[in-house]
Amino acid sequence: MTTTACTHSTQRPRIALLGDSEQALRRLGDWQTVDAAADVTVHPYPLKGPALVQAIQDADVVVLVRDRTPFSAELLAQLPRLKYLIFTGTRNTTLDLEALSARQIPVSHTEWGPSKDSTCEMTWALILAARRQLLAQAAVLRAGQWRSTRPEPLAHVLKGQTLGLVGLGEIGARVAKIGLAFGMNVLTWSPNMTPERAAVHGVQSVGLDHLLQASHVVSLHLVPSEKTRHLLNAERLAQMRPDCLLVNTSRSALIDSEALVQALKQGRPGLAALDVFDTEPLPANSPLRDLPNALLTPHLGFVAEPVFQRFADGVIAHLQTWLNARASAHI
Repeated sequence: MTTTACTHSTQRPRIALLGDSEQALRRLGDWQTVDAAADVTVHPYPLKGPALVQAIQDADVVVLVRDRTPFSAELLAQLPRLKYLIFTGTRNTTLDLEALSARQIPVSHTEWGPSKDSTCEMTWALILAARRQLLAQAAVLRAGQWRSTRPEPLAHVLKGQTLGLVGLGEIGARVAKIGLAFGMNVLTWSPNMTPERAAVHGVQSVGLDHLLQASHVVSLHLVPSEKTRHLLNAERLAQMRPDCLLVNTSRSALIDSEALVQALKQGRPGLAALDVFDTEPLPANSPLRDLPNALLTPHLGFVAEPVFQRFADGVIAHLQTWLNARASAHI
């Protein structure tokens, strides 16, 4: 789907907005001054390969929503008109910054807004939905029943259970605070964790093996690196309790996805709640879709109205600055 804001003129700069699957930036922002000076084209759905090149090959400016569209040197070489790149948020590991610098293409980004609060809330939404069996119970009602027609395990109570946090940064610390409020015993591990740092947040620093073996809920909150890529491999997944819930609202690279499919089939862990995937959107033939013990959501952690409001405001501010500078240069 492609929508064009203005009639094209060869004298007007062209702006291509990629990856706004929520179609929120145009809705939330005041684009009048930008539309008056440029032709804005929105591509909300994922584009790759030749389709991507065709969509943006004539663009003077490209706006990226998060890291949904990787920007490599190979892609850049096919964009002779590109003069400026903007991305939303403050971190994008899919950009070839060296290639952009070599072409002297400036790169700007927006602020985040309350994305960390949003991701924390999403983490707990997944934990509570999974532990309280909300989807299954809602399905029973929709089927015209009140209770299941057969005896089945009932919902868990979090109080007194152990929450294991892999990572205790800004999001992990927020998740820990809520876990403590629920009366959970909270453990944490990360490559650079210390007992003193954990104690500041009222939690206990332990080894990764102990965390995986002891926790009823394991939630991931690390930025992937070479050391943490596929941190949860087949061997580590097998250490988890059969009644454990594994939650990932961070990055899919932290888990070996193929190993996770097999681990869930074998019942260790017993359940996974995943908001991030190796390929997004999640392919229709992904084996994860067929697992009854996998709760899947379409990467909603940061997707919230105030976050995208901040994105829209930031993108428009950058575009206005660039357009004003361009107009001044042509005087």
